[in-house]
Amino acid sequence: MTLLAIGINYHTAPVSIRERLAFSKENLHTSLQELLNIKDIHEAAILSTCNRTEFYCTSTSTDQHALIEWIAYNKHIDRADFLPYLYCHTDHELIRHIFRVACGLDSMILGEPQILGQMKSAYHAASAAGTLGKQLGKLFQSTFSAAKKVRTDTAIGSSPISVAFAAVQLAQQIFNDLNEQTALLIGAGEIIELTARHLTQHNIGKLIIANRTYNNAHTLASQFNGYAIDLKELPNHLAEADIVISSTGSTLPILGKGRVESALKKRKHKPIFMVDLAVPRDIEAEVEQLRDVYLYTVDDLQHTIDANMNSRRLAAEQAEEIIDTQVEHFLSWLRAQGAQSTIKEYRIYAEQTRDEVLLKTLKLVNNGMPAEEALTRLAYLLTNKLTHIPSTQLKIAAENERDDLIIAAREIFKLNDTQ
Repeated sequence: MTLLAIGINYHTAPVSIRERLAFSKENLHTSLQELLNIKDIHEAAILSTCNRTEFYCTSTSTDQHALIEWIAYNKHIDRADFLPYLYCHTDHELIRHIFRVACGLDSMILGEPQILGQMKSAYHAASAAGTLGKQLGKLFQSTFSAAKKVRTDTAIGSSPISVAFAAVQLAQQIFNDLNEQTALLIGAGEIIELTARHLTQHNIGKLIIANRTYNNAHTLASQFNGYAIDLKELPNHLAEADIVISSTGSTLPILGKGRVESALKKRKHKPIFMVDLAVPRDIEAEVEQLRDVYLYTVDDLQHTIDANMNSRRLAAEQAEEIIDTQVEHFLSWLRAQGAQSTIKEYRIYAEQTRDEVLLKTLKLVNNGMPAEEALTRLAYLLTNKLTHIPSTQLKIAAENERDDLIIAAREIFKLNDTQ
């Protein structure tokens, strides 16, 4: 049985192709079951995210033609449209690939943790669809173990590498517990949305979103249990904010020194943590001169991000070493499975031989043979029958100068070195 994977990701395919091969939760169950109808495929799982779609299978063949044809049919896409973007992995390469994916080493953002959750979702979907067997099931479990070990033994996910996350982590270091703080976000673009998401994940106490277009602020605020204000209302709410993070496209500063000074007086000089993620800046540089303000710019955070990115790269090198070991562990398990059918057949043969000899011995006892004599006879017959075929095969091996088989037999039976 061969482990087989084909897929596309952000390295190999543009979003226009990735979106056409994506699978929704609604049709994943049926699609997984359809995969088992493809000739030679015995197990199947599908990982589908915004950055990749990958098919993991066990197959009696390495031929991917039937699987590719099914993808084209299922997604209503000409195979020529996506074939140039496909990659294929089998056995050792596949094991290493899926381990690296789960650890975030193949992600757009190095070490990002979301992919592990998506991998677990793929596993649960395949399990629910009944398309997982012994090999893929074990592969996924080994993948999760490898990812856990990488997360535990390296710093791959401990350092922020986006300005939004870096800003929120810095706020957490300053305030320790964010659930008692009020955050005021200025803007409604992607960075502010990401910042709102991180703040919510860190249990921010209160979230206010200010934007020049109120509807945009309201749409974003409603996603995170916050409330929206128009930019004109900013002076009325600035004093509420313990944390201010701004990222707009304004060409002029939105917050000046005087306005912040007024807010501090209302707060009785309770400190404000401010992060200006905009270029050009939203907050006047002079604000930094105020005693009770901690102002950081995108450049200040970039130093942290660059240092953390280097930290992640070093952690990634450690992760690769861990993955090498984990891949070898899985390959050892896989190789052992190759002997299972032989072991099972040999045990059946031994048990049949035992039952045959035992039956003959019981008949002799029933016919009056003394028990001690019967047991001696049983031991003799059983030994002869169990050693007859191996002895014959070893003689044939010697006649044919198959020293390798004789050496292997001595190792299997743990015989000493004396002939």
